[in-house]
Amino acid sequence: MSRKPSDPFARKPIETLIREMEGGGRLHRVLGPVALTALGVGATIGTGIFVLTGEAAYNYAGPSLVLSFLLAGFGCGLAALCYSELASMVPVAGSAYTYAYATLGELVAWIIGWDLIIEYAIGSAAVAVGWSNYLVEMIQGQFGIHLNPSLLASPWDYDVKAGHFVWQKVGVVLSDQTVIQSVPWMNLPAALIVLAVTVILVVGIRESARFNASMVFINLGIILVVITIGAAYVRPRNWTPFLHREKGWTGVAEGAGRIFFAYIGFDSISTHAEEAKNPRRDLAIGILVSLLICTILYVAVSAILTGMVPYGQIDVKAPFSAVFRDRGMPVIAILVTVGILAGTTSSLLVGLLSQPRILLAMARDGLLPIRFFGAIHPKFLTPWKSTILIGGLVAVAAAFAPLNFLADLVSVGTLLAFVIVCASVLILRYKSPLTERPFKIPLLPLVAGLGIVVNGGLMCALGRDNWLRLLVWLALGLAIYFGYGRYHTRLNRKPEELS
Repeated sequence: MSRKPSDPFARKPIETLIREMEGGGRLHRVLGPVALTALGVGATIGTGIFVLTGEAAYNYAGPSLVLSFLLAGFGCGLAALCYSELASMVPVAGSAYTYAYATLGELVAWIIGWDLIIEYAIGSAAVAVGWSNYLVEMIQGQFGIHLNPSLLASPWDYDVKAGHFVWQKVGVVLSDQTVIQSVPWMNLPAALIVLAVTVILVVGIRESARFNASMVFINLGIILVVITIGAAYVRPRNWTPFLHREKGWTGVAEGAGRIFFAYIGFDSISTHAEEAKNPRRDLAIGILVSLLICTILYVAVSAILTGMVPYGQIDVKAPFSAVFRDRGMPVIAILVTVGILAGTTSSLLVGLLSQPRILLAMARDGLLPIRFFGAIHPKFLTPWKSTILIGGLVAVAAAFAPLNFLADLVSVGTLLAFVIVCASVLILRYKSPLTERPFKIPLLPLVAGLGIVVNGGLMCALGRDNWLRLLVWLALGLAIYFGYGRYHTRLNRKPEELS
């Protein structure tokens, strides 16, 4: 039976969202404020704190990187306040997708849901590659164990400056000790860590949260060790000049746009609203506390790094490992690597945990096939089919895809989500003023307006190429919406059809 296409600008009433929370097929509410905060910290503190700090200081901001982190944190903080109000109002899975559906209409909701795939799925693949690189560096560099290079990299890469794909080459040692240059087969460790985390996620949210909390504890402990020991080697003269010699004040904004990838993750807390014990209270606590913790750590770590070594001498690939190794502290260098592995594992877990819940919300609204993306495991109470699908696709991407050119795309996609969330909270204040708001933003027009301006400005700082990639991705998503979602949405169906 053919269906009439829906109105792309139809909104889903807040009352409907709240009523649906009482229906069957819901997720398991087991997460308290500590677990939610740990999820936010785990998603945010990954490779960014140990890797992006060096790259951003060297190329863009110099010692003023602390201002870049504060600027990016300010933009995130404005968005976090908006997320907190909306999440307390509508504590269901879906995050920015759900908020957009209630305020800006179905088409914008689809766009933001499709856009969040960039943040979580593609971002997870990039994190898995980073995890693999550091594991290999530790095994080969610190322990002297040789691994087959053909299984440690993707077959091709992307030359950002030239703008085209290139075949990668690695040195392979033959049986007669001859070294030849060969195209690698795949990044096997990256694929394996994705599959291992996927298994944990299918088993249950409580087990996933416990594993994440342990990784966060290890990572935070190592970060505090690095800050404490590194502070003794800080030389204030290394902070002069404070601004990057070539970039000046422009470098502060550019640095904020580039290191924004390091802040991605705190918003994932809102995707777990349906699994929170007391979502109207705990979501706001988790979002705001995790962002505050991460911002403080980012500022402290960037100040320590640029104080230990002049920014022009920073080793971009492994800044902290190199600086401690150069000062005769190889044990601290190993600890840094362990911290990176723990942090990236946690980031990977939360990314793979969040993506299926976005797809679950979209499937419940009829925009994706409900039998697959809405399937909840009868024992584990997790969206197991979509978790396995996303895990498999991310594993393939991590093993074979050139992902270095996608880092900025992840940032621009997330910034777009933040802009829409800030706009959504403004619209809802006027469209649904009587709806209960357990957490209410003070000075709302100013906070949300600044959130739109600051995050929109950071999007512009990422350059034209990233906008073009985002538009191509959104065009693909629109083709799916107008070909399938618009004809299957629940807003367009009669009560007897829904039953």
